[in-house]
Amino acid sequence: MNIDIDENEIKKKLTSEEYRVLREKGTEAPFSGVLLNEKRAGTYKCKVCLNPLFPSDAKFESGTGWPSFDQALPGATKLIIDESYGMKRTEVVCVKCGSHLGHVFDDGPTSTGKRYCLNSVCLELAAEEEKK
Repeated sequence: MNIDIDENEIKKKLTSEEYRVLREKGTEAPFSGVLLNEKRAGTYKCKVCLNPLFPSDAKFESGTGWPSFDQALPGATKLIIDESYGMKRTEVVCVKCGSHLGHVFDDGPTSTGKRYCLNSVCLELAAEEEKK
């Protein structure tokens, strides 16, 4: 991690659901996330530290109920083997603050073959029209 984390400050900043998912490695209910059907261009950032994570043009509809991307911005995420719940998966965390974002799978439909399956509550969209 690149930044010092004050968990009390993070708890104040996030809703209880956001904290559960981002800091306690939870999962939001499928098809419940506000960014699932988001189509605006921009950059998806970490809700905790605002680290840029995913370009909007990497987002695709996976039918899983969570926002899905075929690639992260270079150096933005860290991948960790996750063997919880009797499964072997690859967890995706923010490289800057270590927050849990979701998991990545090797079943994506694009040329990368990746499907970053992320929790909407972990992300914040900096839309291009908002940047101008």
